[in-house]
Amino acid sequence: MNNTAESMQCVNCQRGVEQVPLLTLNHRSGTAYICPQCLPVLIHEPQMLVGKLDGAETLRPHEH
Repeated sequence: MNNTAESMQCVNCQRGVEQVPLLTLNHRSGTAYICPQCLPVLIHEPQMLVGKLDGAETLRPHEH
């Protein structure tokens, strides 16, 4: 993935680094980004990222 500012977008909401801070995810086939507001989706509802994040179908939500 090209890491220019234009290509750096939240995997969930698609907002770019110019709009929100982004956290880097290193997973499977490369690098993805997620914003702090969408981080709870990754933790608690990773099934919502299926089709957006490679391998999301294998992630399990945090056990409460």
